[in-house]
Amino acid sequence: MENISVHGAPSEYILNEGVLNQLEAKLIERGFQNVLIVHGIKSWQAAKPFWPQFTRVTSEEYTYGGECSLSQVQTLKNIVNQSSYDALIAVGGGKVLDLVKAASHLTHKPFVLIPTLASNCSPWTPISVLYDDSGAYIRFEIYPESASLLLIEPKIQVQAPINLLIAGIGDTLAKWYEADVQMAVIENKPVPLEISYYAAKQCKEILLAYSEGAIKAAETGLLNDDFIKVAEAIIVLGGMVGGFGDQYGRIAGAHAIHNGLTILEETHHALHGEKVAYGILVQLVLEEKWDEIDQLIPFYQKLRLPVTMHNLGVQHITEEVIDAVAQKAVIPEESIHVMPIGPINSSRVSEAIATLENRVADIALL
Repeated sequence: MENISVHGAPSEYILNEGVLNQLEAKLIERGFQNVLIVHGIKSWQAAKPFWPQFTRVTSEEYTYGGECSLSQVQTLKNIVNQSSYDALIAVGGGKVLDLVKAASHLTHKPFVLIPTLASNCSPWTPISVLYDDSGAYIRFEIYPESASLLLIEPKIQVQAPINLLIAGIGDTLAKWYEADVQMAVIENKPVPLEISYYAAKQCKEILLAYSEGAIKAAETGLLNDDFIKVAEAIIVLGGMVGGFGDQYGRIAGAHAIHNGLTILEETHHALHGEKVAYGILVQLVLEEKWDEIDQLIPFYQKLRLPVTMHNLGVQHITEEVIDAVAQKAVIPEESIHVMPIGPINSSRVSEAIATLENRVADIALL
């Protein structure tokens, strides 16, 4: 087995109503007297009603350009290097958090994360997903240090767009299936892998049990226990899967299918987690786990997650369309090849997609 590098958690994490009232005291506790607050336009509007008045800490604001791109990382790095900030504070979704993590690494500054969305595990992980200025994926980078502080005000997150929460549920559900296909065959798991595997299983169990209640909270804007359970599954447990599992707790078949779907312009409007959710079903066909598929389809339908490429916007699902997705999903560097189920080529993936589409069509006729 390859060595496992553990990035377990932020130094301190608190989720609580009114938690931002503790922010200044937490900054002073760390010796942060002068901070740069990095945010987006919408995320700052969401956080502003909960933002405390600083009396002992000085701060400046920077509105990022909407992308965690190499050029924006460089711009933020230059801003930080030209000033005397003690730390950076990121307020927003995954991209602004990733931007701050990248710039903090390059400038050797500690950072504080305040996520306004329950849609991904970026708040928990020392990882940035990097894009070019057009939004095209380049790579992800793993840093040696995690956040000094992670604070979550759940009343901000429950007011966020519902489609982002649903997509986050789909993306986090994949934590179990993509970890399980890699770890189930490892007989003597080291303790970090056991932690990762348990966290991945909890992702699935909590999301299946509490997602409907969480979505009702988001629809009404009224916080409930189900929403908090789901938010922590997405952020905390989702982050722990890769944090303790390293390469065994990261992506596999579902994300490769997501990447394959991006070749279709009709799917470009669909969110990352929606395409990953469909990818889970294709991965399960490849694993021949039909009982899991039958369990997930009703859950997907209740949450409005896609069970067919039609749900992702593909109007005509032809053999040529399926083959294009499959060929993109199996290029040599794709994560689908970590699945220990024998050689995986485009024909095998095409057959899996076609089988899934036919099975869903048969269920719809029942």
